[in-house]
Amino acid sequence: MLAIFLFKLMFFFTPAPADAVPASIYDFKVAGLTGGTIDFAKYRGKKILIVNTASECGNTPQYADLEMISKKYKGKLVVVGFPANDFGAQEPGSNNEIAAFCEKNYQVTFPMAAKITVKGDGKAPIYVWLTSMKYNGLKDSEVKWNFQKYLINEQGKLVGVFAPGMKPTNPEIISAIEK
Repeated sequence: MLAIFLFKLMFFFTPAPADAVPASIYDFKVAGLTGGTIDFAKYRGKKILIVNTASECGNTPQYADLEMISKKYKGKLVVVGFPANDFGAQEPGSNNEIAAFCEKNYQVTFPMAAKITVKGDGKAPIYVWLTSMKYNGLKDSEVKWNFQKYLINEQGKLVGVFAPGMKPTNPEIISAIEK
């Protein structure tokens, strides 16, 4: 019985296979919210702000700030949203429903990925990369809630992790973008 428990425990905490997690952010290709593929290689030479999003969260109004900084820093920064239903079931909709919500309420024009999982079993490989120092080279972290932000510099290195409640227009984030 103990052996079975230990085997299950080991299996449960085994990280994603190394071949499932690309070495560079630029090697990621993810499904887009409304179809197609988001190819991170296109963002080489720009900063990338990756945010896990949710439509029914107290932080949802951050979509407006994300859209604003996406437009303000166009050419220098790309914001990429990743809808996830991992916290309080605050993103229950389908990809089409999420896209309609973002368009109607916040006129989102920045790239949005198809809905994923950002924690626990089934964590998407890009979030394994973002949260594991082994891959990102900066630090280990965990996604604490909706709208946690990960900033990658022009060389593809993770340079900042910002709390879910920190607005995208916070001086700390803006300073990191403008560096």
